Amino acid sequence: MERHEGSNENRLSDRTGPSGPAVHESMDTSPQHTRASVLSGVIVIAAIVLGFLLVFIVQNSASATVHFLGMQGSMPLGVAMVFAALAGALLVALVGIARSLQPRSAVRKRTSRQH
Repeated sequence: MERHEGSNENRLSDRTGPSGPAVHESMDTSPQHTRASVLSGVIVIAAIVLGFLLVFIVQNSASATVHFLGMQGSMPLGVAMVFAALAGALLVALVGIARSLQPRSAVRKRTSRQH
């Protein structure tokens, strides 16, 4: 006799053994992901993105003059655009870090006032 607990049918089923006590049997058939398998997947994706990035830089190798904070220089257009994208990603990351730290400091202030 099988019985499913709650709405999670694929996790655990109870079976009554021939001698009486219930025997728990795992019904989860999803593949188990190890850290090594996840890491290898991330490395493959990063290598593909790096390949596209290198193709982009090589195809946009025309020289461009860049002006920044009173400085002036010349570099390949693809490299300049990658630097701009990295600067934008860094700015977004900094804003995200600031937003994640803000609620924590508010909670710390609130808990220090209560004690």
